[in-house]
Amino acid sequence: MQAQRIVLDALDVVMALANLTALCREYLVGRHEIEVIDVFEQPERALADAIYLTPKLVKLAPLPTKTIVGTLSHTQTVLQALGLQDRTP
Repeated sequence: MQAQRIVLDALDVVMALANLTALCREYLVGRHEIEVIDVFEQPERALADAIYLTPKLVKLAPLPTKTIVGTLSHTQTVLQALGLQDRTP
């Protein structure tokens, strides 16, 4: 997985970032990059990237691009959405 974006907002974002970090640490060691975008500090970027809800994760690579909104607390659902459900840590 080449790049992932998550948008900084509030407590839900803190939870999403913690869940994403744990997931990457377990399933994507050395194969991921996380970019955090604060919609209040970079509103133009948020609009350009179509970030209307937060927290939002966008998996950019490998294709296809996938988007998940929420705290990412349902690990199996997130793994499935990212195409990682069949991989072992």
